[in-house]
Amino acid sequence: METMVHLTVDIGGRPGYDCRGFCSYCYFKHAKDVPSFGCRYCLPFLKGCDYCSRGVKEEYPGFLSLQIVAESFLADLQMVTGDVTRITISGGGDPSCYPEFRDLIELLGALDIPLHIGYTSGKGFDDPEIADFLIANHLTEVSFTVFATNAELRRKWMHDPTPEASLEIIHRLAKKIEVYAAIVVLPDVNDGQVLTETLSWLSGVGVKGVILMRFANRLEQGLILENAPILPDQRIHTVQEFSDLVRENAAAFSHLRISGTPLYDPLFNSPFAICKMPTLLDRLPKIEKKATIITGIIASSYIRTVISACGGDPSLVVVVDKEIACLMTIDDLTSLHLPDLCDTVIIPGRAFVHDAEVEKVLSRDGVFRMIVRGPEMLSADGEMSMGMTEIDVLTIEMEGFSSLIQLINQYGCPT
Repeated sequence: METMVHLTVDIGGRPGYDCRGFCSYCYFKHAKDVPSFGCRYCLPFLKGCDYCSRGVKEEYPGFLSLQIVAESFLADLQMVTGDVTRITISGGGDPSCYPEFRDLIELLGALDIPLHIGYTSGKGFDDPEIADFLIANHLTEVSFTVFATNAELRRKWMHDPTPEASLEIIHRLAKKIEVYAAIVVLPDVNDGQVLTETLSWLSGVGVKGVILMRFANRLEQGLILENAPILPDQRIHTVQEFSDLVRENAAAFSHLRISGTPLYDPLFNSPFAICKMPTLLDRLPKIEKKATIITGIIASSYIRTVISACGGDPSLVVVVDKEIACLMTIDDLTSLHLPDLCDTVIIPGRAFVHDAEVEKVLSRDGVFRMIVRGPEMLSADGEMSMGMTEIDVLTIEMEGFSSLIQLINQYGCPT
């Protein structure tokens, strides 16, 4: 049986610079050149690697030339032993603004392999004819940032110089291929009636799905590049408000696949769908030892539910002042009350911290504490689950929590 392979074409580019300017709400707006955070890829004796020094900030000197992109792609292609079933175009900049975009598409289109554009705002597209060109060159899927289908709102908040053309491109593409829309939701700007009209238009033209993204404006919401606030005085949804917004719109537009990030996916009741599935919780390993589990605000109640169901102590789940656990940094750990921690501490697998530094910070009271990286994922947020099945989501959760419990039983202290 031949292996199916997905290849990625990285075109480089810088957020805000290679996309016709920052959208007003862009995560990377005001981002500072912060020191390396440390992460799971760092060497044990060295804080800082390419990923946590450059990758998280999507730092590129600019778009890569077509020659460099093509040579890198062809090198990857030559390493493939199975069938390439999809080619994804991505980068730090917006593909629609790539200077050699048409040449790149023609080059890839000649391979007769389905193309996927991982993200575009469409701000670089000024002529709707590009939609027909993309379809002719085997584009089969695109994720398109919409914000609103009100052209003037796109012009004002996304700084799209030709919003009418962008919307027409979405319209044409949605007739022929799978189009997924992304909407960053700003309270009192593009929610309420504006969001209703946007979703109605998207449903009408045949868009397959919509990911609603809660606007983040504060450090605890994940703005770790010293860039908060992005929009001073802009109101933000609470997690519960946003979750309710996703649920209500998913119910109102049943023909659209709607999910939200950080919460939630109404189709699967995820993330952490297994919390309401006792039969699956019963199949997880039983907890035999104890360890402190450090996590973020959003995941904490779900993790406590699972830990309790597996015979563990839910009070050992310790919460830092960061909503999303994988955006945790060392500053979030310095304020923890050390006597509350076990001698074994499990941190999120993708947290932006260096293990040796965590050990130093959490052992500064003279009690040595072993630091263990947890699984990379315990569940899938709405952005990820959009393209998954329920079995896929539940598999991630079962494997993630099984791995977490195995770490507790392997490295934890006796109960």
